[in-house]
Amino acid sequence: MTLSLEWIDEREGGAGPKEEKWMELLEQLLAIAGKKEEVETGIVTLTLTDDEGIRELNRQYRGLDKPTDVLSFSLIEGEEPEIRFDGEYEASEEGEEEWHDEEKAGNPYSELLGDIVISVPRAEAQAEEYGHSFERELGFLFVHGFLHVIGYDHGDEAQEKEMFAKQEQVLLEAGLTR
Repeated sequence: MTLSLEWIDEREGGAGPKEEKWMELLEQLLAIAGKKEEVETGIVTLTLTDDEGIRELNRQYRGLDKPTDVLSFSLIEGEEPEIRFDGEYEASEEGEEEWHDEEKAGNPYSELLGDIVISVPRAEAQAEEYGHSFERELGFLFVHGFLHVIGYDHGDEAQEKEMFAKQEQVLLEAGLTR
């Protein structure tokens, strides 16, 4: 297995041709960031949403009733995630093996690294505010989210400096300058 990106577009109207180009860019950024951070396998899920969608998630998971630009949900940090699955698998076709416990069946979530949620309207507004392209802002938010998924944080000045330097390296390598 390799490092891969799966995506969902929850915005009204859904995805179109421009979003397909975004995904190519984000897959490139994931490959660069994964290589730099020595993350070779796993699945990152990206959800594109609007301000209302991310506001609801921000309220539910962080207790902040306001929209934000990006949220990350890691499935690899700290303790095992509280994800449950039915470990008893029975093959549907006669003659195939039957699995009766989780150890033999394997964990279907073991390849998931985490989820990143980005508010597209917020990214558009920030790109305009900061005077750079939408692609640069989207890339910045995605790489920021990915670094959170794999364990980085910016709780103090030293952590912030390290994390933002890593983001900038990935963006520069992809040609996304300010």
